[in-house]
Amino acid sequence: MGILEVQNVNKSFGGLKALQNVNLDIEEGTIHAIIGPNGAGKSTLLNCFVGKLIPDTGTVMFDGHSLLGRKPHEINQIGVSRVFQTPEIFSDLTVAENVLIPCFAKRDGAFTLNALARVSGETDVREKAEQMLIDVSMQDKKDMIASSLSRGDKRRLEMAMCLSQDPKLLLLDEPTAGMARADTNNTIELLAEIQERRHITMAVIEHDMHVVFSLAQKISVLAQGTVIVEDLPENIKGHPKVQEAYLGVAT
Repeated sequence: MGILEVQNVNKSFGGLKALQNVNLDIEEGTIHAIIGPNGAGKSTLLNCFVGKLIPDTGTVMFDGHSLLGRKPHEINQIGVSRVFQTPEIFSDLTVAENVLIPCFAKRDGAFTLNALARVSGETDVREKAEQMLIDVSMQDKKDMIASSLSRGDKRRLEMAMCLSQDPKLLLLDEPTAGMARADTNNTIELLAEIQERRHITMAVIEHDMHVVFSLAQKISVLAQGTVIVEDLPENIKGHPKVQEAYLGVAT
């Protein structure tokens, strides 16, 4: 049994069947990629994980808890954090202030800008925020305004914000989207280091196959709303069902 278990999930929008009898089992401590051509249902599935959508039928269990019917902040509180395609940061604040907010929220349950006014004198919170920046190699940029960062550094900052909440599962929605190759490679290295050091389970939705095959220990392939193949990376590239899904022809 995995830390994230999806059983017989279906989701329709009007006459469109976005997800059809999806089954998925993500093992604890692994990096599991979810790939598929455009319109395969990847984003719909991810939104079912984080409370933005509720499946019509089926179950989604995380670490023994049902995720169905929970609001996004409730899912976050039980150990699930999400990294968005576009980094979700406070652009007008410094790098250090961005990390202080979720650190404070983890302890006091308030993820608001008002938390900053209460941080003065909170040594434990400041020390944790500083450690998060060290973990993502951003400590030398702690006084920079977040909007001035490169795309790659904005992603690193968002990762620090997520890690400060001590997640058990990190959901990454195209974490290298819009990045130059150098930043992409740096992000791959960062994610691999975090997973090895913290043993956090990661579920990655990604179109860049370089990222997928550099990181994933297991891959699920979606097509037309269902999982057509789930296997080790070395067995995915040449799989006839995968070739058919992406190229329209079986080999």
